[in-house]
Amino acid sequence: MSTPASPRPALLLLAYLAFVSLGLPDGLLGVGWPSMRADFEVPTEAVGLMLTAGTTGYLTASVLAGFSLARLGVGRLLAGSTLLASLALTGYASSPGLAVTTGCALLLGLGSGAIDSGLNAYAANAFGPRHMNWMHAFFGLGVAIGPLIMTAVLSAGLSWRWGYGIVAAAQLALGTAFALTVRAWADRSAPAPSAAGPAPLPTTDPVRVRDTLRLPAVWLGSLAFAVYVAIEIAAGLWAFLLLTEGRG
Repeated sequence: MSTPASPRPALLLLAYLAFVSLGLPDGLLGVGWPSMRADFEVPTEAVGLMLTAGTTGYLTASVLAGFSLARLGVGRLLAGSTLLASLALTGYASSPGLAVTTGCALLLGLGSGAIDSGLNAYAANAFGPRHMNWMHAFFGLGVAIGPLIMTAVLSAGLSWRWGYGIVAAAQLALGTAFALTVRAWADRSAPAPSAAGPAPLPTTDPVRVRDTLRLPAVWLGSLAFAVYVAIEIAAGLWAFLLLTEGRG
């Protein structure tokens, strides 16, 4: 029996960096929001508009991931989504007010959701569970680096806009890398060369959404996911504000 070939190191590295990039914007907002709301002259709770817009975009892109992958292919989807995220973050950095930033949050959610869903779908077949776990660990690394970037920017006396500008530039570089490797991503197995040729991956028949929704485990997993993400976002967003403005 043949064993699946190892994934190409270049694609694997890009996948890891993509998940770092997914986490970076999430880490910026918690530290940057006090400065942002002062610039925009809005109350603290106005951040809820941005979170709602971002969540809407993320969910929409995730639901449409299968449709998008089938028509664009994973390489084009990743390149386009990463460039869209870069555009949205550039919008953050140059936004004149909350309304524009909220619109950019919707675009950022669309781009990030497509990257997340597209890479997970690809990695499930091409990389295997061990690399899937590492990819998600790199997301945590991105979430941890984001606050450090914004803290460094504010500590240097610069505007919070520089924090988003730095991450936008990183996303642009990553999107360019995805665009240059579109053909490599088209090979779902991403095999390493061998004398026997690439080992084929197992294929599965498509599953209808309504069949999936009939499974109790799907609803239980969705509920658990919603609760844990709510706790994660609340802690990440409000910890800085509470500890600095509330507790000195």
